Amino acid sequence: MASSPIFPRSASFSRVGSTPRSPFFLSSAGVVVPAVFFGGIGSRCRSRRLGRSISVRSVASDREVKRSVNAGVGTPSFKKSIANDASTIASNIKYHADFTPSFSRESSDLPKAYFATAQSVRDALIINWNATYEYYEKMNVKQAYYLSMEFLQGRALLNAIGNLELTGQYAEALRQLGHTLENVAEKEPDAALGNGGLGRLASCFLDSLATLNYPAWGYGLRYRYGLFKQNVTKDGQEEVAENWLEMGNPWEIVRNDVLYRIKFYGKVVIGSDGKKHWIGGENIEVIAHDVPIPGYKTTTTINLRLWSTRVPSKNFDLGAFNSGEHAKASKAHSDAEKICYILYPGDDSLEGKILRLKQQYTLCSASLQDIIVRFEKRSGSSINWEEFPNKVAVQMNDTHPTLCIPELMRILIDVKGLNWDQAWKITQRTVAYTNHTVLPEALEKWSLELMQKLLPRHVEIIEKIDDELLKNIISENGKEDLELLEKKLKDMRILDNVDFPDPVQKLFHKPKKETIKGSLKKILTEAPLQSVQNLLVKNSSVLEEDLSEKAEAEEEDPEDGELTFLKSNLQLPKMVRMANLCVVGGHAVNGVAEIHSDIVKKEVFNSFYELWPEKFQNKTNGVTPRRWIRFCNPELSGVLTKWLGTDEWVLNTEKLAELRKFADNEDLHLEWRAVKRNNKTKVASFIKEKTGYMVSPDSMFDIQVKRIHEYKRQLLNILGIVYRYKKMKEMSAKERLSSFVPRVCIFGGKAFSTYVQAKRIVKFITDVGFTINHDSDIGDLLKVVFVPDYNVSVAEMLIPASELSQHISTAGMEASGTSNMKFAMNGCILIGTLDGANVEIREEVGEDNFFLFGARAHQIAGLRKERAEGKFIPDPRFEEVKKFVRSGIFGSCNYSELMESLEGNEGFGRADYFLVGKDFPSYLECQEKVDEAFRDQKRWTKMSILNTAGSFKFSSDRTIHEYAKDIWDIKPVLLP
Repeated sequence: MASSPIFPRSASFSRVGSTPRSPFFLSSAGVVVPAVFFGGIGSRCRSRRLGRSISVRSVASDREVKRSVNAGVGTPSFKKSIANDASTIASNIKYHADFTPSFSRESSDLPKAYFATAQSVRDALIINWNATYEYYEKMNVKQAYYLSMEFLQGRALLNAIGNLELTGQYAEALRQLGHTLENVAEKEPDAALGNGGLGRLASCFLDSLATLNYPAWGYGLRYRYGLFKQNVTKDGQEEVAENWLEMGNPWEIVRNDVLYRIKFYGKVVIGSDGKKHWIGGENIEVIAHDVPIPGYKTTTTINLRLWSTRVPSKNFDLGAFNSGEHAKASKAHSDAEKICYILYPGDDSLEGKILRLKQQYTLCSASLQDIIVRFEKRSGSSINWEEFPNKVAVQMNDTHPTLCIPELMRILIDVKGLNWDQAWKITQRTVAYTNHTVLPEALEKWSLELMQKLLPRHVEIIEKIDDELLKNIISENGKEDLELLEKKLKDMRILDNVDFPDPVQKLFHKPKKETIKGSLKKILTEAPLQSVQNLLVKNSSVLEEDLSEKAEAEEEDPEDGELTFLKSNLQLPKMVRMANLCVVGGHAVNGVAEIHSDIVKKEVFNSFYELWPEKFQNKTNGVTPRRWIRFCNPELSGVLTKWLGTDEWVLNTEKLAELRKFADNEDLHLEWRAVKRNNKTKVASFIKEKTGYMVSPDSMFDIQVKRIHEYKRQLLNILGIVYRYKKMKEMSAKERLSSFVPRVCIFGGKAFSTYVQAKRIVKFITDVGFTINHDSDIGDLLKVVFVPDYNVSVAEMLIPASELSQHISTAGMEASGTSNMKFAMNGCILIGTLDGANVEIREEVGEDNFFLFGARAHQIAGLRKERAEGKFIPDPRFEEVKKFVRSGIFGSCNYSELMESLEGNEGFGRADYFLVGKDFPSYLECQEKVDEAFRDQKRWTKMSILNTAGSFKFSSDRTIHEYAKDIWDIKPVLLP
């Protein structure tokens, strides 16, 4: 067999096909090809696809489209999809390098090796994937569909072969081919499909769904450029387009036959059939790109379906192009394709707002059309729409997919012919909503005017939902207490700043008071003239005073008899409150940590909770222990398996709690510290490569990595570092060594491109780092590093090396957090507030193993009120550190805007809304306790072990079991 240019000629292979269960065969041409092309499950699925084509209807346009589907209903003959033979795997990798190349034959670089390896793994996944869904089709089970604007997958290669239990075999196969698995895996770019915790959570959930054998799909958008790639320069953050798709994506399969139409703009008319029809406007197409998601130690492989957008070729204006009007010729294509260019395009402009709304509707419409086609296909010739919620569960991950509610109503009523009541019951039973934030800006509101232009039919549906809601509120609360009713109506209404309907206005109508002019006219026209004269003479002073009082009252209440809340304010825009629509249209609303769910019930949606308490639940987030311990920290995994006597902890994290009995064992301590030291050494090399800074692995690694936001308080962290640096500079070298533990303070995360204050914080961190890192007096006692372009792959390196991690958001503002869980799993000790999942982590790991500081959530409103009243007295150390920053010690940049945000008592961008100054003294004192604990390495190591032991609750497997049981009503499906 001739060797491929990608691999050395000395690479040797065993004869393929010799293993009875091998999925690879030697073709007549003498090349190794996967069994999927010749026999077994893959062949059977292929023959069925070729043998039968059916017509299905596009539920967006009610048109017929051709679709090839699997017609068979027999139970698949399921077996493990790949031989555990390194030589056979090597042959398959070589086959892909030769016969499914993305690179020239002459190429011999690592990217080519990565693509060939990934395609080899995909062969195995496709076999499992096909069998999984053939069996689901046969059993017609209820399925969950998880809709999210983000899926932050990270690299797929190591995760996939780890789940297939083939890491060792692939490592040996690549060794035979002259490569190392580590070097090949590093050539995979992170999939740029998300930004932060929302997308990472969604990806953890898919991993758990597959691992636990739950029937489910994920739906998202296929962003060409993701959010952005972050460069960090002397000027701070610089955004450039992400290039993750430039060489293609070996994991995805384009489904050219899975195509749906989506409409924007146009108008709504009533047809001759009496039904409403949405006509005209702008039409685009969506195409499915499928990514297999394998479970761990199971053959179940589920699907992440991503949508890309386009228009048909007939929309290209060839005449205009040939006339030189190139932009005009391709405008329709450009308008369609840009929907999937960028995650969260800037929405400061009208065009940006339109694009974001288009993105959200595209996700909802494409996914629901696909779900309905699948439901109809499974139902056969007799479709019972009442069964739809018994077969379909739709989970909206935050408010971005809210348009699922009016879109499902539109399809059921306008296309499928159901009446309003039928459609509404089906929709409510099908859809559920996860709330991820209490921040007002994230509880989305959309301009009603914009939505009316872009989605006119949906606005009609939303208006009717709002009208029905108002009737329900009045019915439930009665008409006796109008003050209470007013509060409920204002809190709960979906439409904001829109006139209330006439029946509601009549409830609050008060008879108009008689005006001065009216009173006088009545006296003069009805009383005898002499009586009027006598009255005026006798009571002139009293009457003058009375008329004056009435005049003043009329000036204060010019709209007497009419409550202003019933009418819109013409100076403000009319809005649609998407979170309220989610609560009304779904059957379940859940928060993502106990404290967050409590805030959701008591504050964010209190009126809804009082009306429908049965809707509200808590589902504390979790992370997958496969990616976040087993694969990213293999040395620690080995230690855990050794001391627990089993690797069952990977699937049953409750086993981790058994570590507690070894927490004082000196032998475990030695192994534990050795693992941490090795991980820190790797990170030190990584930091040198990425930033040029040299750091010592003997220092404490103190890490804060997350989206840059004022409420996450990276500013509190860096100001604490500045204070530490100032104190060091005031000491002698000997005093410094005795007073401070050596630290490497690592930051990572992206500031949204239009979030000016967050970008100032990035710039400030890098300036502080530059000054400190070049200060020879300080040396290794303190280093500050900002890691550019933080992503999942960087997290997989940093988290195993971390010793202290900062989760210091203003209490009550972080819904949950998931990085705190990942750090705890890897034996990192947290410093943080009682916010989000910190509360539960502290309960599980023990109060003595968590560094707590700061105000509590129930105190925040009072503290802000105190500040507004001018009663806050800042700590002298806080004033000292601000003065030090203003001294110019960190360069020529003027940080007045940043410091001024922490000053004053009121005003936008001032008054320290996130309470950095209030918590600063508590934070400094807590950091002193951190230093004290770290000096005692025996104590610190025990705390580290107990953090891993106490992290067992925070597996996404536990979270998914709760969703499946309490919200989706789905059960595991074990393939035969």
